[in-house]
Amino acid sequence: MSVNVIVCGAAGRMGKILVSLVQEHPEARLVGAIEAAGHPALGKDAGDVTGLGPMGVPVTSDYAALATADTVTLDFTVPEAALSHLRVAVAQQAAIVIGTTGFSAEQRAETETLALRTRSIIAANMSIGVNVLLKVVADVAKILQDGFDPEIFEIHHRFKVDAPSGTALALGRAIASAQGKDFDQQAKLARQGITGQRTNDEIGIVALRGGDVIGDHTVIFAGFAERLELTHRAQSRECLARGAVRAALWLPQQQPGLYTMKDVLGL
Repeated sequence: MSVNVIVCGAAGRMGKILVSLVQEHPEARLVGAIEAAGHPALGKDAGDVTGLGPMGVPVTSDYAALATADTVTLDFTVPEAALSHLRVAVAQQAAIVIGTTGFSAEQRAETETLALRTRSIIAANMSIGVNVLLKVVADVAKILQDGFDPEIFEIHHRFKVDAPSGTALALGRAIASAQGKDFDQQAKLARQGITGQRTNDEIGIVALRGGDVIGDHTVIFAGFAERLELTHRAQSRECLARGAVRAALWLPQQQPGLYTMKDVLGL
């Protein structure tokens, strides 16, 4: 039985990849393509927008008309739009997978509260490799608590609007949780000037932006006379899309609640 999928942001870079992967997958069926009001793709066939040829699915801005209990939404948009889509999904008991990043603290709190009321997945990074990295980093952090300083380095393309990346923050929170630290208190988002010596509890994060880099993340555990580095490099946005589609196929069989990619992957 096919899973009915709606793609939000269908004419964007990620949206086009998602539309293509859903169309190709034997267990998925594209039933909706959403874009913002006023977008030039509205009214066009999602397949034509993607370059695959007609699919019979028009791009529309009316998400509420499509979201039903037997659909799963894939949302890679912007925080305001994703939160609006989540509100509709909850009201109509539609399943939803959100890969959007850049939420403010208030928006994140609202999404986490709302998401409990329907079948949902919210993840800073849908890549399967990144989610394995999150698990490995947490395991390593438990072992290397004394004498190894955790630092996170990330680089993304020049067009990314939020920094540090949601993935870098998720890695920092994974370290903090594993070591019993308060991430919001111990995170050091870059350093400048006379900062004083590094403390034992700090979790440093440095963000670089430039060119067309899809996304690289490295976690460094710097000890004395040695250091351990764990790196993930995204070679294409397709890695995010493939993880999201995998999540969309998994979610319909679950009970209402907020899940993570760890749940999807059984980590």
